[in-house]
Amino acid sequence: MTTTTTLKEQVLMTLKRQQANALVLYLNYKKYHWLTYGPLFRDLHLLFEEQGAAVFASIDELAERSLMLDGQPVADPADYLSTATVTPSRGKLSVKAMIEEAIANHELIITEMHQDAAVATEAGDIGTADLYTRLVQAHQKHRWFLKELLAKGDGLLT
Repeated sequence: MTTTTTLKEQVLMTLKRQQANALVLYLNYKKYHWLTYGPLFRDLHLLFEEQGAAVFASIDELAERSLMLDGQPVADPADYLSTATVTPSRGKLSVKAMIEEAIANHELIITEMHQDAAVATEAGDIGTADLYTRLVQAHQKHRWFLKELLAKGDGLLT
Protein backbone atom coordinates (compact mmCIF):
# COMPACT_ATOMS: atom_id res chain seq x y z
CA MET A 1 0.00 0.00 0.00
CA THR A 2 1.19 3.51 -0.67
CA THR A 3 2.30 5.97 1.97
CA THR A 4 -0.12 8.59 0.62
CA THR A 5 -3.03 6.38 1.63
CA THR A 6 -3.75 6.36 5.36
CA LEU A 7 -3.95 3.07 7.20
CA LYS A 8 -7.65 3.64 7.80
CA GLU A 9 -8.21 4.16 4.06
CA GLN A 10 -6.27 0.96 3.38
CA VAL A 11 -8.51 -0.95 5.80
CA LEU A 12 -11.60 0.47 4.11
CA MET A 13 -10.26 -0.57 0.69
CA THR A 14 -9.76 -4.14 1.95
CA LEU A 15 -13.30 -4.21 3.31
CA LYS A 16 -14.73 -3.07 -0.02
CA ARG A 17 -12.72 -5.69 -1.91
CA GLN A 18 -13.80 -8.46 0.41
CA GLN A 19 -17.43 -7.32 0.28
CA ALA A 20 -17.29 -7.44 -3.52
CA ASN A 21 -15.51 -10.81 -3.41
CA ALA A 22 -18.24 -12.19 -1.18
CA LEU A 23 -20.99 -11.14 -3.59
CA VAL A 24 -19.21 -12.60 -6.62
CA LEU A 25 -18.45 -15.83 -4.75
CA TYR A 26 -22.08 -16.03 -3.62
CA LEU A 27 -23.28 -15.65 -7.22
CA ASN A 28 -20.81 -18.32 -8.32
CA TYR A 29 -22.23 -20.61 -5.64
CA LYS A 30 -25.76 -20.01 -6.93
CA LYS A 31 -24.58 -21.08 -10.38
CA TYR A 32 -23.02 -24.26 -8.98
CA HIS A 33 -26.18 -24.93 -6.93
CA TRP A 34 -28.44 -24.60 -9.96
CA LEU A 35 -26.24 -26.44 -12.45
CA THR A 36 -24.84 -29.36 -10.46
CA TYR A 37 -25.64 -32.87 -11.67
CA GLY A 38 -24.58 -36.47 -11.36
CA PRO A 39 -24.50 -39.16 -8.69
CA LEU A 40 -23.78 -36.66 -5.91
CA PHE A 41 -26.40 -34.17 -7.09
CA ARG A 42 -28.39 -33.92 -3.88
CA ASP A 43 -25.36 -33.57 -1.62
CA LEU A 44 -23.64 -31.04 -3.87
CA HIS A 45 -26.85 -29.09 -4.47
CA LEU A 46 -27.28 -28.72 -0.69
CA LEU A 47 -23.57 -28.08 -0.02
CA PHE A 48 -23.40 -25.29 -2.60
CA GLU A 49 -26.55 -23.75 -1.13
CA GLU A 50 -25.21 -23.98 2.44
CA GLN A 51 -21.79 -22.55 1.63
CA GLY A 52 -23.32 -19.85 -0.57
CA ALA A 53 -25.65 -18.78 2.24
CA ALA A 54 -22.70 -18.45 4.63
CA VAL A 55 -20.81 -16.32 2.11
CA PHE A 56 -23.94 -14.21 1.52
CA ALA A 57 -24.20 -13.45 5.25
CA SER A 58 -20.65 -12.09 5.23
CA ILE A 59 -21.50 -9.42 2.63
CA ASP A 60 -23.53 -7.45 5.16
CA GLU A 61 -20.92 -7.93 7.90
CA LEU A 62 -18.20 -6.49 5.67
CA ALA A 63 -20.39 -3.59 4.49
CA GLU A 64 -21.45 -2.72 8.03
CA ARG A 65 -17.83 -2.84 9.21
CA SER A 66 -17.02 -0.16 6.61
CA LEU A 67 -19.84 1.96 7.98
CA MET A 68 -18.63 1.47 11.55
CA LEU A 69 -15.30 2.94 10.46
CA ASP A 70 -17.06 5.97 8.93
CA GLY A 71 -16.42 4.64 5.43
CA GLN A 72 -18.73 3.61 2.64
CA PRO A 73 -19.35 0.04 1.48
CA VAL A 74 -19.67 -0.94 -2.14
CA ALA A 75 -23.27 0.07 -2.80
CA ASP A 76 -23.71 0.39 -6.56
CA PRO A 77 -24.17 -2.97 -8.26
CA ALA A 78 -22.04 -1.80 -11.18
CA ASP A 79 -19.05 -1.38 -8.84
CA TYR A 80 -18.90 -4.95 -7.57
CA LEU A 81 -17.08 -6.57 -10.48
CA SER A 82 -14.46 -3.84 -10.76
CA THR A 83 -13.79 -4.01 -7.00
CA ALA A 84 -13.67 -7.81 -6.66
CA THR A 85 -10.61 -9.97 -7.22
CA VAL A 86 -12.73 -13.13 -7.34
CA THR A 87 -13.60 -13.85 -10.95
CA PRO A 88 -17.21 -14.52 -11.87
CA SER A 89 -17.81 -18.06 -13.06
CA ARG A 90 -18.36 -18.28 -16.79
CA GLY A 91 -19.63 -20.90 -19.17
CA LYS A 92 -20.72 -24.49 -18.78
CA LEU A 93 -18.54 -26.30 -16.25
CA SER A 94 -18.22 -29.89 -15.17
CA VAL A 95 -19.03 -30.54 -11.52
CA LYS A 96 -15.34 -31.15 -10.88
CA ALA A 97 -14.48 -27.80 -12.52
CA MET A 98 -17.09 -26.03 -10.37
CA ILE A 99 -15.53 -27.47 -7.23
CA GLU A 100 -12.00 -26.61 -8.39
CA GLU A 101 -13.11 -23.07 -9.20
CA ALA A 102 -14.70 -22.69 -5.75
CA ILE A 103 -11.54 -24.01 -4.07
CA ALA A 104 -9.38 -21.52 -6.01
CA ASN A 105 -11.69 -18.67 -5.01
CA HIS A 106 -11.51 -19.65 -1.35
CA GLU A 107 -7.72 -19.86 -1.55
CA LEU A 108 -7.56 -16.35 -3.04
CA ILE A 109 -9.85 -14.95 -0.34
CA ILE A 110 -7.94 -16.72 2.45
CA THR A 111 -4.63 -15.32 1.19
CA GLU A 112 -6.05 -11.81 0.85
CA MET A 113 -7.75 -11.89 4.24
CA HIS A 114 -4.49 -12.89 5.92
CA GLN A 115 -2.91 -9.81 4.33
CA ASP A 116 -5.96 -7.68 5.11
CA ALA A 117 -5.90 -8.74 8.78
CA ALA A 118 -2.26 -7.60 8.92
CA VAL A 119 -3.23 -4.21 7.47
CA ALA A 120 -6.03 -3.88 10.03
CA THR A 121 -3.68 -4.87 12.85
CA GLU A 122 -1.11 -2.32 11.70
CA ALA A 123 -3.89 0.29 11.72
CA GLY A 124 -4.79 -0.69 15.29
CA ASP A 125 -8.20 -1.92 14.11
CA ILE A 126 -8.67 -5.13 16.09
CA GLY A 127 -12.36 -5.29 15.16
CA THR A 128 -11.64 -5.64 11.45
CA ALA A 129 -8.69 -7.95 12.12
CA ASP A 130 -11.01 -10.14 14.21
CA LEU A 131 -13.66 -10.14 11.47
CA TYR A 132 -11.07 -11.30 8.94
CA THR A 133 -9.76 -13.96 11.32
CA ARG A 134 -13.27 -15.35 11.79
CA LEU A 135 -14.09 -15.24 8.09
CA VAL A 136 -10.79 -16.92 7.16
CA GLN A 137 -11.80 -19.84 9.37
CA ALA A 138 -15.14 -20.13 7.55
CA HIS A 139 -13.44 -20.03 4.14
CA GLN A 140 -10.91 -22.62 5.26
CA LYS A 141 -13.72 -24.94 6.34
CA HIS A 142 -15.52 -24.48 3.01
CA ARG A 143 -12.29 -25.16 1.13
CA TRP A 144 -11.68 -28.29 3.24
CA PHE A 145 -15.14 -29.72 2.47
CA LEU A 146 -14.68 -29.04 -1.24
CA LYS A 147 -11.17 -30.51 -1.35
CA GLU A 148 -12.44 -33.70 0.30
CA LEU A 149 -14.83 -34.19 -2.62
CA LEU A 150 -11.84 -34.39 -4.98
CA ALA A 151 -9.48 -36.29 -2.64
CA LYS A 152 -10.09 -39.84 -3.85
CA GLY A 153 -10.23 -39.11 -7.56
CA ASP A 154 -12.75 -41.94 -7.83
CA GLY A 155 -14.44 -40.61 -10.96
CA LEU A 156 -17.72 -39.68 -9.29
CA LEU A 157 -17.09 -36.06 -10.19
CA THR A 158 -16.61 -35.33 -13.86
